[in-house]
Amino acid sequence: MQVTYLPLAAEPGHTLQMMVLPRTDPATREPYKPDFNQIAVDPATGEVQGRREWGAFSLSRLNLIPFIYKLHYYTLHLPLTGGVDVGVWLMGIVGIVWLFDSVIALGLSFSSLKAWRKSFAFRFGRGGFALTFDLHRSVDVWIWGLLAIVALTSVSMNLASPVMRPIVSMFSTLTPDPINNPERVRPPQPGDGVLSRERIVQLAAEVGKAQHIAVPPGGIYYAEALHTYGVGFYETSNDHGDMGLGNPWMYWDAATGKLLGQQIPGKGTAGDVFMQVQFPLHSGRILGVGGRVLISAVGVAVAVLSATGLLIWLKKLNARRRSAQKVPRPYVGA
Repeated sequence: MQVTYLPLAAEPGHTLQMMVLPRTDPATREPYKPDFNQIAVDPATGEVQGRREWGAFSLSRLNLIPFIYKLHYYTLHLPLTGGVDVGVWLMGIVGIVWLFDSVIALGLSFSSLKAWRKSFAFRFGRGGFALTFDLHRSVDVWIWGLLAIVALTSVSMNLASPVMRPIVSMFSTLTPDPINNPERVRPPQPGDGVLSRERIVQLAAEVGKAQHIAVPPGGIYYAEALHTYGVGFYETSNDHGDMGLGNPWMYWDAATGKLLGQQIPGKGTAGDVFMQVQFPLHSGRILGVGGRVLISAVGVAVAVLSATGLLIWLKKLNARRRSAQKVPRPYVGA
């Protein structure tokens, strides 16, 4: 195995969680086939205390949270088809439909200026279908802006390269980096070696200090396909960025140690900042714990909208069926 992602500091009372990938078996020239891609290591002794296949289709206690995370954020656990990540495309297309649906829903809710107040009201006293309808319409209106943001950021996070970045680049220049512009990475040359992680971290710390980044390097990963290191700057346990626009990242040529690109929150072109804000907005982390609670509440509201929308549709479907049964059939004489 080779370690691909490594935290650079241990959180007190916790193991170090590392991502790993199999090396190539010299006998078969094929990658080894382990049943895990993440290990938990004792930071004092280096002993491997646990291992799992992150994102495995499993509801066991060990795999439940990664299972839910991958189900929601990545692929719905759908397989690659012809080299196409069907799940990612499906989630991105759902985000596009959701965004257009939000605009249509707003138009339906405010079809008349005289009735605008009704779109915000809840008829709790009426109960039944009237309350179900209000829960569907009025909840949507009250949190419409948040729903539109979640839909837009869903598109950005799933279809950034094929959809969002080309659109944003029409209005603002986007600074290239190895992750979004792999064609700019120098192809590996014969005799290329791989610099040690210690050397890359040293380079990153020097550049971070020169750019007045307040936090030290917090994690490093190696992308073998790009022959590139990525170094993130964050405090222990803050690898996702729990406030603001996220964490700074820098990318280095694994053979030469050349700085290939960087993403510094709040810096760059207007397009760069727009792309930086997508995950913090979608997750609520832009506002810290309060933002995450708010987005969690929006998730509950989406479930309510889905359930009430289904109930309204079923009631209207039943009404149409009853109406069709009451219509007398035309008499055909002999």
